[in-house]
Amino acid sequence: MNLGRYVRRTAGHHPTAEAVVCGATRLTYAELDDHSDRLAVALRGLGLHQGDRVATLAANRAELVVTEVALYKAGLVRAPINARLGAGEVAHLLRESDARVLLADAAHLAAVRDALSGTGVKTVIGYDGPSDMGPGYLDTMYGNEPEPVAVECAEGDAAVLHFTSGSTGTLKAAIQTYGNRLALLRKMVMSADTRVGLGDKQILAGPVTHASGMPLMGIFFAGGCAVILPRWDPEEFLATIQRERATHAFVVPTMVNTVLALPNARAYDTSSLRQLIYGAAPMSPQRIREAWEFFGPVLSQGYGCGETTSGVLFLSTEDHRRAIEGEDEELLLSCGRPLAEAEVAIVGEDGTPVPDGEIGEIAVRGPDVVPGYLGAPELTAASFRDGWFLTGDLARRRTDGYVFIVDRKKDMIVSGGFNIYAVEVESVLHQHPDVYEAAVVGVPDEQWGEAVKAVVVPRDGTILTEAALIDFCADRLARMKKPRSVDFVAALPHNPNGKIDRRAIRDRYWAGADRRVN
Repeated sequence: MNLGRYVRRTAGHHPTAEAVVCGATRLTYAELDDHSDRLAVALRGLGLHQGDRVATLAANRAELVVTEVALYKAGLVRAPINARLGAGEVAHLLRESDARVLLADAAHLAAVRDALSGTGVKTVIGYDGPSDMGPGYLDTMYGNEPEPVAVECAEGDAAVLHFTSGSTGTLKAAIQTYGNRLALLRKMVMSADTRVGLGDKQILAGPVTHASGMPLMGIFFAGGCAVILPRWDPEEFLATIQRERATHAFVVPTMVNTVLALPNARAYDTSSLRQLIYGAAPMSPQRIREAWEFFGPVLSQGYGCGETTSGVLFLSTEDHRRAIEGEDEELLLSCGRPLAEAEVAIVGEDGTPVPDGEIGEIAVRGPDVVPGYLGAPELTAASFRDGWFLTGDLARRRTDGYVFIVDRKKDMIVSGGFNIYAVEVESVLHQHPDVYEAAVVGVPDEQWGEAVKAVVVPRDGTILTEAALIDFCADRLARMKKPRSVDFVAALPHNPNGKIDRRAIRDRYWAGADRRVN
């Protein structure tokens, strides 16, 4: 198999249709096919062979998309590095991936220079031009005559080393195979909810090296256009919807929050949107209702991770409508039902399914589940059991198949012998109209072992008190679940993928404690 063939096929059918828009750059399918062929030829000319690793380190730009397609065509393994990581983390990932070539933008060349020692990188290609470490991207690409490249790969061959966000404290690479990536393509085009076809435009708002880039090959297979934001700016997001007449968008909840907070948000025309998919983190029911009222009946939600090669649970627009119109309000707390070919089970500690309604761990198997982690056999053995990937998310399932996440296993708070789930408390906090963002962690407590702490960002222009918020939660939660204390902050820390970094919040309160809860 070769995933790059689908770009070539669409280029043959619709050569002048736009494939990629990013800032001032606009590429047709003919140009995407040509540029990726040229780059594939050039990379092979550097002595790279099928299965060799190539890393990228850059903020969103069209060249990242060309690079991805070129690597598929050449049968090379892509190792995308999040552009927000520091030099030490970059060095770690270059060593872990055993990358031979690195493509980087000018903004990250200093970090690259600090990170190269001790790695296997032989050539650094500069997206913005040559440097003392290697040639420029354009010179590399146009130094060769284009020729069709389509190296045959097996389903089990590595295609992408997908590095996690590091929320566990250790960056690790899930090995996404060509079979996994083909399953991802299928799930993107099998459903009308996720298919972006000819004439459609999907905005990818986050880093395309990670979750936001997962739809790319599905878009290219179906002949749609990927509109990539160079950086996140809520006003530019709305302006892009209006200017490009975008039909689809993929965002994370924090992005929705910043859009809804814009005082001039309604000055923009978003009527072209048919689908706004949010994912990567939970969104409170209150915020979902606000987004529905602003964007219209276009919301849907996906749940998945790097180990499952994107979404495996999906809450459709129709599900949202039923909840918001009062037919089944509980659905606003759900992350949906299994998507495409994924099998999803809720299992106990022994790995066997628990009865519907009981809390267990989400386990997933199917053609989109990776075989394991690179160079980490113990971690692979702990996370993969009898063909199932154990996500670490605790959840319950209704009899009709809808899954409701309760918490991460590591984020469960044990207070006075009771299990308290941070997500449950956060969902109540977000119902308060003056709460912009909130996180809940367990903090040391001599009497209870752990106590529930809420860390809250108030909405601009509002006045919140600790007592008022605790009383608000007490009216909606069992007594032992309400926060014992509230800290107000200007902003919460987020990891490189945009999720609230509970570990960083928790570490502040456990520094110096004799016992730590993780």
